[in-house]
Amino acid sequence: MTDMTHASDPPLERALLALRIGLAILFLIWAFDKLLNPGHAKAVLAGFYGQNAETMPGFLPYALGILQLILVVGFAIGAKKTITYGALLLMHLATTVVSLKMHLDPFGVPSILFWANWPILGALIALFLLRHRDRLLSV
Repeated sequence: MTDMTHASDPPLERALLALRIGLAILFLIWAFDKLLNPGHAKAVLAGFYGQNAETMPGFLPYALGILQLILVVGFAIGAKKTITYGALLLMHLATTVVSLKMHLDPFGVPSILFWANWPILGALIALFLLRHRDRLLSV
């Protein structure tokens, strides 16, 4: 019997790379938003995570943005897959959970945009489950 755990599957590896790069682009934008528009990050933290924007330390959006940027770069290059893929999955799962109220009225403003959370979450779960097969352009 042949061990298929290390067999090459080029179409699967290309698909996983496409998922990884596409998701990395999305998360890079979110990281840069924290760094370039800290007021928006404070509003998100206040609106969805119950933080008080007035008492929130000014450095918090920058710290979160830098942390997320480091994590996303690791994710994009396929480094420490269990950690980076898992962290982004958990981070996005938290985002999806805290925004569930936005899903109750999918056609209200801006709720329809929040429905993108579900395919993103599905893609992150798939990539996490197949992380051992994600080898193309991966460190």
